[in-house]
Amino acid sequence: MLRIAVQSKGRLFEDTMNLLSEADIKVSASKRTLLVQSSNFPLEVLYLRDDDIPQSVASGVADIGVVGENEFVERGEDADIISRLGFSKCRLSLAIPKEIDYKGVEWFNGKKIATSYPGILRHFLEQHHIHAEIHVITGSVEISPGIGLADAIFDIVSSGSTLVSNNLREVEIVMQSEALLIGNKQMSDEKKAILEQMLFRFKAVKDAEDKKYVRMNAPKARLQEIINVLPGLKSPTIIPLADDEWCSVHTVLDQKQFWEIIGKLKEMGAQGILVTPIEKMIL
Repeated sequence: MLRIAVQSKGRLFEDTMNLLSEADIKVSASKRTLLVQSSNFPLEVLYLRDDDIPQSVASGVADIGVVGENEFVERGEDADIISRLGFSKCRLSLAIPKEIDYKGVEWFNGKKIATSYPGILRHFLEQHHIHAEIHVITGSVEISPGIGLADAIFDIVSSGSTLVSNNLREVEIVMQSEALLIGNKQMSDEKKAILEQMLFRFKAVKDAEDKKYVRMNAPKARLQEIINVLPGLKSPTIIPLADDEWCSVHTVLDQKQFWEIIGKLKEMGAQGILVTPIEKMIL
């Protein structure tokens, strides 16, 4: 049985549970139970605070864990990064009251900075030879300048709306962060085999992201032109139709290129274009 540590609430919890669900790993998201076993996969989920996850994985309490890169770097625990999961993206930034005329990072010399990430902040300040006082707090870091507790803050920024509502502006991005899958360095071979099965499922889900399965009827006279504009995985599938002058073309398109390519296909005479989402894709 593989044990995964997952944040007990918040955005990272929701994104992780969605990934498990999309990988057809069924787990109850019960708030009353600390440890829950999957009903269809050899996995049990340990619900923890996000800042406890790196230590739980490094110490072997959990075999693997999903944690924000910001927490993993701040805690400095000895665990392997198995995979970058691509969700729960944010950044760690320095922010100051918006009315201040900011000329550069030297502004922070002699200032008091409130943060929940003193380790990352200290490293940044040392790199830039800045001498500032770090005031460690938990909770609502963004209110610190407004109540006179600090001159600036160093905190997670996602949309930036929290900064705006507290009359702050972002002036320095220190690091980008996303969800990481981390693992214990002493994991047994049996558990590694289960992990590989899970990673295979995760990859199938990730590979299908923003992909569309497209089917269309195409005139044979312009078939080669149509094939040339299709960026399929290898090559499109061509199926003959009852009308000898037409065929059916099946392919996979990326959402980013979708409308541009569909427009070209229409110009080349493609008709009856059907588009369906893809849940999983095995490459």
